[in-house]
Amino acid sequence: MPLPKPPAAKAAILSSADFEPQSAPRTGRRGAKNMTAAPQAPEFHDGGVAIAAPTPRPPVAARPAAETPSAHPVARVRTPRGTGPAKLFVLDTNVLMHDPTCLFRFDEHDVFLPMISLEELYSHKKGMSEVARNARQVSRELDALASDGTLDPKAGIALARTGHKEAAGRLYFQTTLFDAKLPDGLPQGKADNQILGVVKALREQMKEREVVLVSKDINMRVKARALGLAAEDYFNDKVLEDGDLLYTGVLPLPADFWERHGKTMESWSQGGHTYYRIAGPLVPALLVNQFVYLEQPGAAALYARVTEITGKSAVLKTLKDFSHAKNAVWGVTARNREQNFALNLLMDPECDFVSLTGTAGTGKTLMSLAAGLSQVLDERRYSEIIVTRVTVPVGEDIGFLPGTEEEKMGPWMGALDDNLEVLARSDSSAGEWGRAATQDLVRSKIKIKSLNFMRGRTFLNKFVLIDEAQNLTPKQMKTLVTRAGPGTKIVCLGNLAQIDTPYLTEGSSGLTFAVDRFKGWPHSGHVMLARGERSRLADFASEAL
Repeated sequence: MPLPKPPAAKAAILSSADFEPQSAPRTGRRGAKNMTAAPQAPEFHDGGVAIAAPTPRPPVAARPAAETPSAHPVARVRTPRGTGPAKLFVLDTNVLMHDPTCLFRFDEHDVFLPMISLEELYSHKKGMSEVARNARQVSRELDALASDGTLDPKAGIALARTGHKEAAGRLYFQTTLFDAKLPDGLPQGKADNQILGVVKALREQMKEREVVLVSKDINMRVKARALGLAAEDYFNDKVLEDGDLLYTGVLPLPADFWERHGKTMESWSQGGHTYYRIAGPLVPALLVNQFVYLEQPGAAALYARVTEITGKSAVLKTLKDFSHAKNAVWGVTARNREQNFALNLLMDPECDFVSLTGTAGTGKTLMSLAAGLSQVLDERRYSEIIVTRVTVPVGEDIGFLPGTEEEKMGPWMGALDDNLEVLARSDSSAGEWGRAATQDLVRSKIKIKSLNFMRGRTFLNKFVLIDEAQNLTPKQMKTLVTRAGPGTKIVCLGNLAQIDTPYLTEGSSGLTFAVDRFKGWPHSGHVMLARGERSRLADFASEAL
């Protein structure tokens, strides 16, 4: 059948009569002719058992005119999120103590609290630790939700009644004793097993709903799955699902960068730097203070930083070469590309927050300390350096440490002493007495502080160095960064592969949280250092072990 005639004018729409004949069944073909007279299906016998042959398919009826597709395509109607049955999440006690606001993080789903979880909260609320503070905050949240005395336990409590509009579900408490039969190998008196019994009983009572146990304890989730119960980790505290997706701060330019962006590029020189204003397909992928580079054999390399993004254009600024001896920072020069990027951020007075990540031996602490000493003693930009870190031991704890706050923090600051020794050796022109005097002056400008006494402080014109920041929780990171006053620079250092704090992973670490939230802010920068420069032994060990 020939195609319908094309429209006579532009943007004209064909009527349904033009293509209705094409949608009708083609009765003249052999397949349609054979389907009109279907013979009776014969029977075949296989070993004495009668097996009926498959019945031929009926002929396809012609589509009614009302179902004929119109010229205007109909948009597909999407099913709104949350239209299915709400799940029931049973929370383990460690989830409540890990995130005090976890009750309001389950969107339209309901939350169930076993009575044993409330008992465990009560036993952990005393003390000054982070766990005790979280337990007390959860108790306050529960008290605010259950402040009305006329509550029906069966109807639950609306989680949005305290102002958390994102929580559309309800909160249920265990008010009766559930008689759930667990395997004989699980002691009935243990708290974890009692929670498993509650989950099993709820699943038997509410077969139309999906009951899920939420726990930060891996062994608890393994036991639940062994019993055939649904169990999940608490994912709301994770910034990233995979640590490999973390923002690196560095972007290699494509090989055809100059060909694709050179025609509309503007360039000018100012203050010893060259600026390039580009507009093209690369701009949407850029962030402010992100480093870009282009290395091609036989051509001059380009190392630049994104300083401005306006609409569909971006401004690139060439970097200061800290790999040259004339630009050494307190005797320290960059040995690779990423170290040069990091020193540009550390020496920039407009960059208030800098985060450096990388494996052991990449020079994070040495470069940060050299940049801090240079800006405190030479440029007088900051008054002093404040160094702090999380006191999480790798092995067994050695007990209480004597002395003042700084003396107690001394054993934790071995990395600081090692780097100060390296920086003191770089000054060979002053002699033995000169180096001793310089070391005393440097020591007077460095203050070692503990995280336990940071609450309520304000740092004015300080260079704050947070070492081993991967062991910080997001709440602790927020507490430290909000201490910054006018003229203060905060530098966070860490290796996400060496997390020693329990219940913290690469995706939920405070360092990952800060890197992801600060990316793109004009006064912050991040660099992931790629290559170790400590020694060949350390480099091989970080890769092979």
